[in-house]
Amino acid sequence: MHKSPWFFLSRMVFSVFVAETLIMLLFMVLPELPKLLEAFVDSTLLSLLIAPSLYFFLYRPLTMQITKCSLIEKELRQSQAQLQQQAQELEQTLQRLQLAPQLLMAEKMSSLGRTVAGVAHEINNPVNFIYGNLTHIRDHIQAIQAVLELYQRHYPHPTPDIEALIKEYDLDFAIEDLPKILSSMKMGTERIRSIVLTLRSFSRLDEAEKKAVNIHDGIDSTLLLLQQHLKSKSGDLGIQVVKEYGDLPEVECYAGKLNQVFMNIIENAIYALEKYNKYDSLNNRNNSPRLITIRTNILNSEWLQISIKDNGPGITKQIKERIFEPFFTTKPVGEGIGLGLSISYRIIVDLHGGKLKCISDPNQGCEFLIEIPQKVDLTSNI
Repeated sequence: MHKSPWFFLSRMVFSVFVAETLIMLLFMVLPELPKLLEAFVDSTLLSLLIAPSLYFFLYRPLTMQITKCSLIEKELRQSQAQLQQQAQELEQTLQRLQLAPQLLMAEKMSSLGRTVAGVAHEINNPVNFIYGNLTHIRDHIQAIQAVLELYQRHYPHPTPDIEALIKEYDLDFAIEDLPKILSSMKMGTERIRSIVLTLRSFSRLDEAEKKAVNIHDGIDSTLLLLQQHLKSKSGDLGIQVVKEYGDLPEVECYAGKLNQVFMNIIENAIYALEKYNKYDSLNNRNNSPRLITIRTNILNSEWLQISIKDNGPGITKQIKERIFEPFFTTKPVGEGIGLGLSISYRIIVDLHGGKLKCISDPNQGCEFLIEIPQKVDLTSNI
């Protein structure tokens, strides 16, 4: 391909320009070249002198310090992990320690229930024997009375010996008093039988622990066992119990443990009313009778509610927040250890899957609301 003369001319101009530029730079740098070489050598020597110093006095100590800090951090992490594990173990131990008295109390109550059921059974047998024979005794006495009346009609004038014996034993009074004695014996044996049945119903050890029961029977059994604390005493009218029972179906539950809850709550209500009673005058007590009101009702198709309310002094917010804690009690030493309501809470909430709430304000009484399902999941245990 033929190239234009201008191409060759431009290349010659560019070559001349480059050559002149290089010559000018060479003449400018050559005078300064010794100084540049001296500066380069000085900087090289300075670097050779400073580098070891930096290594021994700065880099190496920093490296060792970083390594040491890494080891300390690793040890701290291990210590923290150990402390966390120990804290978890301590928390588990504390939970077991807190649970142990409740389990012990539950076992004691179970043992007491078995003892009560055994004693009730042993009492029931001879009482039934006495009660069953009272009818025969009454018939025999009536027969003897009939014979004596017939004998007196036919022989109105007995011999002096018989007359003396009749006066000595006061036969007329004995004949008149015998039916009364039999009647009182019958009432006494019926009362004993009722108490025995109540004890057996309360302990619920003569039947399966898990079964459908009438909640009202359990409440009535508890009230009967606490009747002595409800009676009027010198200077007061006692504690009145108002029962407002709804139409409840039979409930599948742990009947014996549920009765224990009723016992704990009603006992606390009695204690609060008796304590409150000490600060009232006799007139105030007569005008404002001490009451425990027990209500039962159905909440919906699955749940029912039991309310136990007293008109005592009530409790403060601070006490109410801790009322279900283990070992918390406001009673003096020797009168309580603070496990009753704690165990009751576990029975209702953990065992029956229900709810236990306290509603109270100072001088407004105290109400415990128990809500349990009508059919408890019996696979749980306490």
